[in-house]
Amino acid sequence: MDSYNKKFVYFICLVSALGGLLFGYDWVVIGGAKPFYELYFGIADSPSAQGLAMTIALVGCMIGAMLCGTLADRIGRRRLLVVSALIFLLSSVATGAFSDFHSFLVARFFGGIGIGVASGLSPMYIAEVAPTKVRGKLVSLNQMTIVLGILGAQITNWLIAEPIPGGSTAADIAASWNGQMAWRWMFWAAAVPSALFLVLAFFISESPRWLALKGNDAEALAILTHIGGSEYAGRELAAVKSANAADAQQGGLGMLFCRPFRRVLLLGVVIAVFQQWCGTNVIFNYAQEIFQSAGYEIGDVLFNIVVTGIANVVFTIVAIFTVDRLGRRALMLLGAGGLCAIYLILGVCYYFHVTGFFMIVLVVLAIACYAMTLGPCTWVLISELFPNKVRAVAVATCTFSLWVGSSTLTYTFPLLNTALGSYGTFWIYSAVCLFGLLFFVFRLPETKGKSLEELEKEMVG
Repeated sequence: MDSYNKKFVYFICLVSALGGLLFGYDWVVIGGAKPFYELYFGIADSPSAQGLAMTIALVGCMIGAMLCGTLADRIGRRRLLVVSALIFLLSSVATGAFSDFHSFLVARFFGGIGIGVASGLSPMYIAEVAPTKVRGKLVSLNQMTIVLGILGAQITNWLIAEPIPGGSTAADIAASWNGQMAWRWMFWAAAVPSALFLVLAFFISESPRWLALKGNDAEALAILTHIGGSEYAGRELAAVKSANAADAQQGGLGMLFCRPFRRVLLLGVVIAVFQQWCGTNVIFNYAQEIFQSAGYEIGDVLFNIVVTGIANVVFTIVAIFTVDRLGRRALMLLGAGGLCAIYLILGVCYYFHVTGFFMIVLVVLAIACYAMTLGPCTWVLISELFPNKVRAVAVATCTFSLWVGSSTLTYTFPLLNTALGSYGTFWIYSAVCLFGLLFFVFRLPETKGKSLEELEKEMVG
């Protein structure tokens, strides 16, 4: 396919990718609000309550991820995007509004459901509407909006929080504007992009592959024609119908675990879990602990977090322009091998108590390596590996696995950091990355330049 309707395709993909922006913002905003809402709710000396506040959204993520597959098949991709936008809007307002800790937790839980739904749905929708030759680039736009959401949350937190005077006590901070209102505005700020997402979601088309799966060939053909012209539409619809006809059984978990799909499901789950267990995301969730271990004061931490966010965005842009050129497999191998080496060096530096700017350089290198490889390529791969009939439930299962990986990573980091020190923790992450590298060498195929239907024949026969 030499040409396609770029304005239409980029519009519907960017609107869908707003789900990724809100996912990134809502996932990271709590890190900047954490020092203030803990004092407000009186949980600064309660590790169990602190852990609950940090992980309750991840529980919602897992539930949202599993609901995503069933609902996406039942009501369609577009309608579910509208639902996720509404969840983001209501949860962002509610989280900042409540003055009771338990109500705060409920709001965070529903925000997590929104993250879980959007994290699987947005890349799946983009993969189903994008022309083959730019599918990697367009699905990577979702990762781009995720990291923009992360950076947006980091900058918003930095700008909203007033400078903390040296020598301030916990009581001083709790009574200040930061302790009373700043953390609320950090959550409320997400209401603006949430409302934009909600409005724009009504103006995008449904996934033509979902429409074809439901037998609505006329509407599917019309959308495909709008994307790439009549010849493209006829060819794509014929390929989709042929793939659907090859297995008339209704897609679902039972079908997903059958022999033809079991191997590709295992591959997708390992890719998804490895994206989290590679360890990079603890830098965003536990930046305060990581940078303090590197010799930085609390006042410098929020600025250092913004630096990591900028690196995240810059190297995600690099990924967008390389994922369809270098291929997914090459980037996944680069990411696993690169992080293995960086974490090994980072652990050595922690072991010998190295502090200062060089530690920031290593952390930024780790984020850069992740941002141009494992971060975007994971979403590209799990959105394109699976056949049309099981794509929604397969992507949901992989996304659920990803959030299980995220939950275990988030929960275990403080335990590992306490038991083994920062050096031991990063050496463990280095070993995990070595395992991932070996797995990808032997099990990960290249998917660039192949249609979803071609990949179906290759992966499941």
